[in-house]
Amino acid sequence: MEERTGSTNRASESIGSNRKRSESRDGSDRPKKNLQLKSSKLDPVNTTSYVQILGNGMDTQDTSPSVLLFFDNHRFIFNAGEGFQRFCSEHKIKISKLDHVFLSRVCSETAGGLPGLLLTLNGFGDVGVNVWGPTDLNYLAAAMGYFIPNAAMDRFCCFGQMHDSNGDAIPTSQKSDDLHVLIDDGVVKISAIVLQPSRVEAGLNETKPANLSVIYICELLEIKGKFDPEKAAFLGLNPGPKRRKLQLGEPVKSDRQDIMVLPSDVLGPSIPGPVVLLIDCPTLLHLQQLLSVQSLTCYYADTAGNIPESSKNVNCVIHLSPAYVTNTADYQIWMSKFGAAQHIMAGHEMKNIEVPILKASARMGARLNDLCPQFFPAPVLWSLQHQKCMPSGLKASNEDLASRIGETIPAENFLKFHLRPYTNLGLDKSSIPNLTSPSEIIDELSSEIPEIVDKSPQLNQLWSGNGETSGEEACVQDNGVMTEEPWLHDNELPGCLEDVTRDDMEIVFLGTGSSQPSKYRNVSSIFINLFSKGCLLLDCGEGTLGQLKRRFGIEGADEAVRCLRCIWISHIHADHHTGLARILALRSDLLKGIPHDPLIVIGPVQLKGYLDAYQRLEDLDMQFLDCENTEETSLEAFNSNEDGNTILPECQRGDSMMFARDCMRSCSKKQRSPVKNAAAVPILKSLKKVLLEAGLETLISVPVEHCEPAFGVVLKAANRINRVGKTIPGWKLVYSGDTRPCHELIQASCGATVLIHEATFEDSLLNEAEAKKHSTTKEAVKVGDLSGVYRLILTHFSQRYPKIPKLDETHMPHKTCIAFDNMSVNLADLPVLPRVTGQKIPPWTRPYYPNNRAGFGTVSFFAILTRPVIISLSTYPSLQFYCAPITDCLRVGKLLRSDQSKDAFQMIKQRLIEAPILALPNDSLLF
Repeated sequence: MEERTGSTNRASESIGSNRKRSESRDGSDRPKKNLQLKSSKLDPVNTTSYVQILGNGMDTQDTSPSVLLFFDNHRFIFNAGEGFQRFCSEHKIKISKLDHVFLSRVCSETAGGLPGLLLTLNGFGDVGVNVWGPTDLNYLAAAMGYFIPNAAMDRFCCFGQMHDSNGDAIPTSQKSDDLHVLIDDGVVKISAIVLQPSRVEAGLNETKPANLSVIYICELLEIKGKFDPEKAAFLGLNPGPKRRKLQLGEPVKSDRQDIMVLPSDVLGPSIPGPVVLLIDCPTLLHLQQLLSVQSLTCYYADTAGNIPESSKNVNCVIHLSPAYVTNTADYQIWMSKFGAAQHIMAGHEMKNIEVPILKASARMGARLNDLCPQFFPAPVLWSLQHQKCMPSGLKASNEDLASRIGETIPAENFLKFHLRPYTNLGLDKSSIPNLTSPSEIIDELSSEIPEIVDKSPQLNQLWSGNGETSGEEACVQDNGVMTEEPWLHDNELPGCLEDVTRDDMEIVFLGTGSSQPSKYRNVSSIFINLFSKGCLLLDCGEGTLGQLKRRFGIEGADEAVRCLRCIWISHIHADHHTGLARILALRSDLLKGIPHDPLIVIGPVQLKGYLDAYQRLEDLDMQFLDCENTEETSLEAFNSNEDGNTILPECQRGDSMMFARDCMRSCSKKQRSPVKNAAAVPILKSLKKVLLEAGLETLISVPVEHCEPAFGVVLKAANRINRVGKTIPGWKLVYSGDTRPCHELIQASCGATVLIHEATFEDSLLNEAEAKKHSTTKEAVKVGDLSGVYRLILTHFSQRYPKIPKLDETHMPHKTCIAFDNMSVNLADLPVLPRVTGQKIPPWTRPYYPNNRAGFGTVSFFAILTRPVIISLSTYPSLQFYCAPITDCLRVGKLLRSDQSKDAFQMIKQRLIEAPILALPNDSLLF
């Protein structure tokens, strides 16, 4: 066994410490922190222990579920796929109590959540965790070293045969399927057996290290029999230390007789310790070796299903193998060798996919979809159609074989198998969450807030005719007629939205939170859907694939991954790119055997080091392009050599007085070379072709002020010709990435159709925003104002704001909107977007119809979704004037208040104070 202690080679120590440098606290000169693990031991008799299925990824089928081995003071996790940390956050599982993480394979499917987990634990201080895996774990550590501090990876432990750079096993005295004892601490013994398919059988010229898979065997110590004091006295033993020695298994000499007393003479029969196996056999090639592993023979029953005296009784077998492997006759015959063991089928079998694992966000999504399906499409996975066809576990190839296999059930989220106390040995389904259908959630919402029933039709009135939005926005009167709103006259419709159709472009926000995933918001990722012309990803945080599957369904997400034109990454921080390897590996698998070009990944130079190192584990099938080579100056130099065929026009320049350097800093610290290296030229040519096929004219990276380097991006669509032959300018989308307000981004955003800008902190946390190089809400809005954008969408909110960030309405223009996870904004719906997801409600000019404007704007919109804040009019008829919009009621001029309405208003005020997402203005502004 090899233990890694932070010595893995990296391309550059300065690159590895980039994360701290971005926060201006580079601590490379300090001594490395040595993480210490908890070393407390348990009483092997009086303890609670169980294995439990943590269903992360069971609904989306994008990652391997995790398995928890629980003791009173120890926690062991097997596999930590993408979304693991978010799963733990929602279900209140304390990751700080984890002692060990075991990987059944070292790949994005099983270890995609490991980088985020290690960074979070590192932030806790002296909380360490051991990470175990086969020898290719070293490759993963080397790759993660490009963005994770050394101290977070000090306890990586490898086992099994070492391999050279070609994937060949280095000769050793060990056999590949030898039993490796990893932990034996007096409480549990955990051993591992490594499986590797034969390269000859696989027909491969090169076997990737990630082909290694592991069987884990967990054995609890046996419980010694009860000591019989009467037998001890009969054998001449006086009370004292000799009796204690007998309980510890040592023979002693009798005090009154000339005999040796054995432990078996005074102890009752021992209770054997439970045994749990975790089997990960990912392919039929691995199955051939699994069937011949000699190290497992001591756990097999005889042909009659009885346990020989020399064998160990296996109580539970958890199968992480996929269905196409477990449903083969060979695999089932092998399963029958474990006698009456309980089998739990936890591999990908397309079962239980209608049961959302992240129930809080699914619940919120169902409510939002009922209120406004145009911006919040129904989660595809959570469909009532699936509830009628739930598969049921293993499909035995014949009845005789089925009778010889112990009880077999499909895995479910939080399914337990108790190991201690022995009296509770067996399955426990009491923790499995109940399934709540979307219709039940909507019925609950309607009964909780009756007023919401009228909101959806009112919002639907914003879409006229055949579903296309018109150039002018309107409000809904009692008679259902759409009337023009005077407050929108200063916001004319951009030319690019003329004759726009719904299959031009759509923005899907897959993650809108910062730093780490939370209950309601995943980390950064934006999916640009160009429909028949393909799609792009802007940033790709952990869990991006899972979010795609929640939005488009399993097959729809696979098709989206196949059709990716390129992926653009803003900077090296983990919350912006740790989902990248999973997307690339899946695309490589989906397109295997189909002619295609490698996917272009555009990102900062550190990302290339990570991806190159990671490709030793999995084939990512990509070509990398440094963001610096897509800056405007570099592209101009490149196009100047293209026979004058310049397809990348300069960004629109604004009035220099608009970009005052005293308020918006420049992040340009050096003169960048036009073309960084010759190797980038062919990739730039490929990018030019890709953009042309996608209907895009421009992709320009813009340096911004965050870590060094960090970028924003400008996407410009090509002009189009409408049905009457008129040239329509293409839309322009700008994404800021993470940044302080800076001159370069404002300049690049001039006249943009959509600016997606980070707004990590509320306005009162300006000092923290400056220290961490992020923007406040007010600063992001100012950037949008200075740029003259048509729509400003705020994203990347601190996870301290679980549902909606704190915003100051006084500086929120009507073009500003707030992004939420899985919100889908079609280009055709941009005119109406602020009416649904905008914060500020414009001045109320017709108070005689107060209820017509109720619920428009984010504050009212989300208040009615999270808890009721408006009292029923039937209960308090005098409240009609105060009910809507509630934010206007609190800031309008000196309204008259009668004695009849006094108590009712106080009740409204109290409900507002109690609401978790609202804050009252200064009392002096109330009438």
